[in-house]
Amino acid sequence: MITETDRLTPQDKLDGAALLILRLGLAWFIFLWAAHKVITPGQYQTLAAHFDGLDLGLVQVYAIAGVQIALCLMAAVGLLRYLSYGGLLVMHAFTVSRRWEGFLDPFALNDSGFPVNRNQVIDLAVLAAFIALVLLIRRDHFSLGAWLARHDRGRWWV
Repeated sequence: MITETDRLTPQDKLDGAALLILRLGLAWFIFLWAAHKVITPGQYQTLAAHFDGLDLGLVQVYAIAGVQIALCLMAAVGLLRYLSYGGLLVMHAFTVSRRWEGFLDPFALNDSGFPVNRNQVIDLAVLAAFIALVLLIRRDHFSLGAWLARHDRGRWWV
């Protein structure tokens, strides 16, 4: 039963709406990368070999994509928030850590004049957004985990 103290204030609703938008945008961003692993697994085998020196099989690429897609879906609805938001944050931080050289030369251009390191700048913005999302989990009122917690359905999925 919802008591008067369990109702959301206007500020709670504003915070919840902002974090819903942030959460959906971040989940979509990572979901696209994960879906591309399913669509073009060979590209990710090449990237893993180039950046990490790993020889991944198709099954491994599909398994990684499956875990990422599952975390994206959980994050999109706000279920197991610490696990899903935190998992996506760690995955993205790993990606950023492997591309740090581009941060040292953000204005580099290739022979055609194309900015070659601009994705690293985008990666930093996404990393900052993930950190903010994790820090504000308790203000993420429009998530399934928050709804379940407000309706006293247990705490394991917060």
